[in-house]
Amino acid sequence: MALVKYNNNSISAITAASGLSNGAMTLIKTVTASSSSTISFVDGTSDVVLDGTYPIYVFKFINIHPANNAVYFQFNMSIDAGSNYNVTKTTTTFYTEHGEGDGGGAVAYIAGVRDLAQSTSDQILSTDGVGADADQAFSGTLNLFNPSSTTFVKHFIANGNNAQPSDYTQEAFVAGYGNTTSAIDGVRFKMSSGNIDSGSIKLYGIKDS
Repeated sequence: MALVKYNNNSISAITAASGLSNGAMTLIKTVTASSSSTISFVDGTSDVVLDGTYPIYVFKFINIHPANNAVYFQFNMSIDAGSNYNVTKTTTTFYTEHGEGDGGGAVAYIAGVRDLAQSTSDQILSTDGVGADADQAFSGTLNLFNPSSTTFVKHFIANGNNAQPSDYTQEAFVAGYGNTTSAIDGVRFKMSSGNIDSGSIKLYGIKDS
């Protein structure tokens, strides 16, 4: 949330609380999972805004806990109001890790299913599979830039941390673009297998400065 600063002149000019600025980051929608197979945000559905209102959209993942053990948290995008989630993507991923037993410290590039090359597959946001123990989950952020553009491809940057089954903390850094000049009007999140047992996802819009 942006820090809004006022001086004496600006305060004296305010005649009602509604005159105070809300800052640059606006909460649009919160979805809380409960054995959910998917969580989707589609423009114009269930109070979701995902259009030209904001140039940047931010998704916050809070304690995403899978029903199954060692599964990946992933996402995809839609250009047809959620009828299909199959946007072609090119991406890159690297990660850091460290174990509870003080082992396995590493920084590495991740190839294979986590970096996509003109693929319509879901993009993995976690590193290794997320653990299903009570003290294991995934949390992080996904930034989607100018999804309503009909001129440019759709860039995104994600960063998240998951506790995996062997009790390693792993931080994933994912970036890439949806290779389409059609407007993105839907984003879907799911586990690679099984449901999202619990956790919440918040969607924010960021105003122009």
